[in-house]
Amino acid sequence: MSPHLQGIQLVVFDLDGTLIDSVPDLAAAVDAMLADLALAPAGEAKVRDWVGNGSRKLVERALCHARGEESVEAACQEAAHERFLRHYAAAPCACTRLYPGAREALAGLQARGIALALVTNKPEAFIEPILSALSLQECFAMTVGGDSLPRKKPDPLPLVHVAQRLGVVPEAALMVGDSRHDVEAGRRAGFRTLAVPYGYNHGEPVSLAGPDGEVESLAELV
Repeated sequence: MSPHLQGIQLVVFDLDGTLIDSVPDLAAAVDAMLADLALAPAGEAKVRDWVGNGSRKLVERALCHARGEESVEAACQEAAHERFLRHYAAAPCACTRLYPGAREALAGLQARGIALALVTNKPEAFIEPILSALSLQECFAMTVGGDSLPRKKPDPLPLVHVAQRLGVVPEAALMVGDSRHDVEAGRRAGFRTLAVPYGYNHGEPVSLAGPDGEVESLAELV
């Protein structure tokens, strides 16, 4: 057993950038939204640096970049967000793929009897379609989206909520993610934290966030 799992009864995973590379589909929806507004496309590379704080923040960043402005009025942002959601809902998993080692890690942890949960800042409505498309819907005892609760990561509320609902004390829980927001949320919730370096962290090495551990592949957990 991996030393990262010593004494762990619950592992909470982030989704985008940790288990899945969803940027191709997110970028397609962002660019379709921008095209609706007669704005230039952002492209996949930029979107890769913008994801991680939920869909509204993604849309805000895309609009600011496309318009060359530091802020966007709320009404415009909300209308653009609705367009983005419609485009993304049409194809949330056309090009999204699991990272190498992710499926093996989930299966191995399940086989060890460790409870698994998913906490993402992605809107809740997209979780089930993506998990179903990737045949992961049976892996998690609980899933929480960015709009499931009043606050999302880096606030610790979603992690505390999951631990309480599953009856696990924070000291026996591990948060696995790819960004400083995952590390901060885990730390504030009293979880141990583990980071992967290949995901989306706004262009910064996730090691700078000070996780308790780091693995190159989730397969290292099992």
